[in-house]
Amino acid sequence: MNLKLELVLIPVTDVDRAKAFYVETVGFDLDVDHELSDEFRVVQMTPPGSACSITIGKGITDATPGSVRGTHLIVSDIEAARAELVGRGVEVSEVRHMTPSGWVPGPDPEHRDYNSFADFSDPDGNTWVLQEVRVGKPEA
Repeated sequence: MNLKLELVLIPVTDVDRAKAFYVETVGFDLDVDHELSDEFRVVQMTPPGSACSITIGKGITDATPGSVRGTHLIVSDIEAARAELVGRGVEVSEVRHMTPSGWVPGPDPEHRDYNSFADFSDPDGNTWVLQEVRVGKPEA
């Protein structure tokens, strides 16, 4: 059985502000902006290169705006991805990696997959994590 994650709902307070952040600032592709009524609007956006999209809107979730934490965006070069986002005006944390002694600033010196991270938040406080993966998924 295949289970494909294709859409994640992100709760926001201001749909237009969030749409501008994700499309104009972060660089997601706008797929759909459909408003059926004053009570129902769906805005679907997809990160470049992703098979999974996000949706913001009205009448789509009762989750508290800002409550989505740690959604991961996988990148092949964390320093380049961070630099691009910072250049687009996104406040991104410094890159860090995990060692046996704990978190250390900077990317993993060997660029091991799944070991280098940086974070940012949308205007509502939903958090995102950039994670470097250069080779691919580990075998099960």
